[in-house]
Amino acid sequence: MKRRTLLGAAGAAALARPALTQPATARVLRFVPETNLIVLDPIVTTAAVTTMHGYAVFDTLYGVDEQLRPQPQMAEGARFSDDGKTCDILLREGLVFHDGERVLARDAVASLRRWSQRDSFGQALAAAVDAWEAPDDRTIRVRLKRPFPHLLRAIGKPHSSPAFIMPERMASTDAMRPITDMVGSGPLRFKADEYVSGSRIVYTRFEGYRPRDEAASWSAGGKRVHFDRVEWHVMPDHATAAAALRAGEVDWWETAQGDLVPALRRDRRLTVRPLNAFGLILGMRFNHATQPFSNPALRRAILAAVNQADYLQAVTGGDADSYRLCRAMFPCGLPGVNELGVDAMKQPPDLAQARAAVAAAGYRGEKVVLLHASDHPVIAPLGDITADLLRRLGMNVDQQTMDWGTVVQRRVSQEPVERGGWSIFHTTWPGSSVTNPAENLYIRGQGARGWFGWHDNPEAERLTAEWLATSDPGEAQRLLDAVQRSTLTSVPVVPLGQMLPNMAHRRELGGIVTASSPYFWSVRRQ
Repeated sequence: MKRRTLLGAAGAAALARPALTQPATARVLRFVPETNLIVLDPIVTTAAVTTMHGYAVFDTLYGVDEQLRPQPQMAEGARFSDDGKTCDILLREGLVFHDGERVLARDAVASLRRWSQRDSFGQALAAAVDAWEAPDDRTIRVRLKRPFPHLLRAIGKPHSSPAFIMPERMASTDAMRPITDMVGSGPLRFKADEYVSGSRIVYTRFEGYRPRDEAASWSAGGKRVHFDRVEWHVMPDHATAAAALRAGEVDWWETAQGDLVPALRRDRRLTVRPLNAFGLILGMRFNHATQPFSNPALRRAILAAVNQADYLQAVTGGDADSYRLCRAMFPCGLPGVNELGVDAMKQPPDLAQARAAVAAAGYRGEKVVLLHASDHPVIAPLGDITADLLRRLGMNVDQQTMDWGTVVQRRVSQEPVERGGWSIFHTTWPGSSVTNPAENLYIRGQGARGWFGWHDNPEAERLTAEWLATSDPGEAQRLLDAVQRSTLTSVPVVPLGQMLPNMAHRRELGGIVTASSPYFWSVRRQ
């Protein structure tokens, strides 16, 4: 059967943005995202805004509940063979894509195959897969070379490139090439004709969506949308976003800037609360493929020079209840996570020792290109702090200011800095997205196959493979600690601490699912 699409190319016949002062209706939800949506394909980027967009348009075979346990979503369930080497996943009846075509097992197989080429947890799964098969229209069969105890957790992971299911014709696209044709089977339809990057993104409720019967919990459960239309209004100026929220021109602001939170909390028409339960990890990412940070001794010197409090206070407005020091490569406070970086990251650091360490590492004045995202409410302050720190350490810093969307585009380059490359960028990741060695793509040591920065650490990869293969809790804990120790030596990223960002919304909104990403199901106007 020929598969078809009813959506045009993104941005075609884009309409002018309507005035925000028009009267709100109960059927329209107006949302201010943390930053602009530029990359639409949630498989080719880990940008949080694209993942949020992905959850609106697409669905997954499995999701996770608030305890991060995998739960069936598009699937009715899964059955493993006695030897653990075959997993059959059965699709629910009645699932359709936005273009009216049935969701078939071959769509899921193609989607899992493409996802597993890009995502770090997916790559670990793919290494154990002998074949992805669709023996009939509703059965996805995963034949394994060896048992993979974390299979359902991998395909149900909630953040940073979840395993979204797309039509086969889209999922057959080269995994390195972004798709722009947004046909999913999720609860919302992307309005390509109203997409204006930097201004407005629009979704409408998909009447053909079939929610599960149970209540929504994180990325699992019944995804019931109570609005006919969801509009994202991009507002890089934080004061403008706060004013629009207070005036009732928008309903929900994803991430309220720290210094504006006290005033928002005093407004009785608003509710301010943590965006998610596990917080955000702040990070400084090095480019390991080019000088000067191809030198691990220099990376260790920077790790020792960082004062996490400087970064955390800047992004939270000094609110001590909104952050914690976390000198670890995994989120502090999660079961099994030990803060093993305490010795490597003395707080406060000794800058004289750090300057000596930079010189001893062999740094000779090479240019450090720092990509600084000035429009991102959390990431923006980090660049200024790092630029100042590196200059105090005697380094030659070229701080290049741009919007976050441009950082996302620039960070794919492996060119030297003289030809448009980069040395450092800053980012954040939800604590729920890095709970184990396989899915923590920020510290994976996959080299050229890995995440931007291309950290190469064969020891960490070997330990991760052993973690994936064990079902013994004690051995898993030993391996988790060993991965941390290895990466605290190779320093793929400098952890800058853990924060609890606040979202703000009109008090009449209820049902917001507090999770790793804002979701648009369950939300209603009370």
